[in-house]
Amino acid sequence: MPDLVLAIDQGTSSTKCLLVDPSGAIVRSASAPVPIRYPQPGWVEQDAIEILDSVLAAATECLSGVGKGAVRAVGFSTQRESAVVWDPRTGLPSGPVLGWQDQRSQPICDALRDKDQAHRVREISGLPLDPMFSAAKLRWLLDRAPSSSVVGTVDAWLVHALTGSHQIEVGNASRTQLLDVRAGVWSPELLDLFGIPASALPVVTPSSGSLGIIGERGGVLEGLPITAVLGDSHAALYAHGAAGSGGVKVTYGTGSSVMRLGSSDSEAVCLTVAWDDCLAMEGNIRSSGATVAWLASLLGVSASQIGQMAASASSDGVFVVPAFGGLAAPWWDDAAVGVISGLTLGTRAPQLARAAIESIAHQVTDVVDAMGGASCLLADGGASENDHLMRIQADLAGVPVRRARAANLSALGAAFLAGGFTGLSLDYDDFDPRPIDPAVRIAWRDAVARARTPSGGS
Repeated sequence: MPDLVLAIDQGTSSTKCLLVDPSGAIVRSASAPVPIRYPQPGWVEQDAIEILDSVLAAATECLSGVGKGAVRAVGFSTQRESAVVWDPRTGLPSGPVLGWQDQRSQPICDALRDKDQAHRVREISGLPLDPMFSAAKLRWLLDRAPSSSVVGTVDAWLVHALTGSHQIEVGNASRTQLLDVRAGVWSPELLDLFGIPASALPVVTPSSGSLGIIGERGGVLEGLPITAVLGDSHAALYAHGAAGSGGVKVTYGTGSSVMRLGSSDSEAVCLTVAWDDCLAMEGNIRSSGATVAWLASLLGVSASQIGQMAASASSDGVFVVPAFGGLAAPWWDDAAVGVISGLTLGTRAPQLARAAIESIAHQVTDVVDAMGGASCLLADGGASENDHLMRIQADLAGVPVRRARAANLSALGAAFLAGGFTGLSLDYDDFDPRPIDPAVRIAWRDAVARARTPSGGS
């Protein structure tokens, strides 16, 4: 098995490892879970050591019986906005990992908004002032950590733990809200606004190249070079090869990432670095698969049963707006609240199930519309395996949906970049749009309006 690349996809709930050959074929795979904790409403925590341990456990299983000489490089795709703080001398965490869904830093964002800094933050970083992004989380962590602590995102933590180098990949750095997104460097003005000392931040590096050699702490990975690091959504876009296709990538996971290459001044979507010097537009949806999981728990059934109920039911005018922690793109209304509208005495579980599935497609369509439309949607992620959702998505967006048959697109994207694999193409299942009654989308927007604050949010 010569010339293999090990791709490590460190996600919110698990770490997955793939061994990939130059043809793009997956030779071996393994995964390990990562615990998530919810100590208070709106708080989402993980443990940095448990994240590292999951990487080592998945890698050890994936490489079992494979000679180290068969692997020539390691590529990472990682969860993005989650914030980590640690002691650079001991390599031990100085606090919890604040997950990308964590809302505890909302007061820090509110204070900056009260000082009329929201527009300036967006102007420099390309991101709306929102606790989803790392900057306010990093401030919260530094306020409670020893003064010698350093900070970063999950990719920075893993690279430091494995190589001893304090660095961050430029695409992940662009999600911190501290990077000048067009210049690709830390912004002194944003560091000052959020109160983040430059000395606590990692060095910004390209997405590919010689990014470090893994040391003894890496166990079975010791001695292997890291040649690519990408944010998970960016890695999926890279795997699709969406450059120049006019397609918009949609990753359906706990939340959803809607991303296309190019830039925009629209405040409905984010401007971010896809990889290296390539800019991308992105709209983030906080609750997609999480909506299905919530309803499944509420009804005492499995997520797959929700999908089965939805496939044979009509929503009958019921809409679920899953603003569990506010609404992200294209509304960016952190004061929005979750709403179920259109209930009648005849509403039963199947109607709610259908409405929950439809809420995913409606939200994605809202973002695609804010991006100016698309020639097609390139779908991946766990929820994309639901054929019914893909058909609903094509109908609501009014464009074909092309679902990648390969799973683990984020890991594959990291492998393709790390190995320099070019000319590879994916196989897709296609879903063509069918006409819908325009009143359906109008009713959805009415439901969103009910979920939002009277002022329309910030």
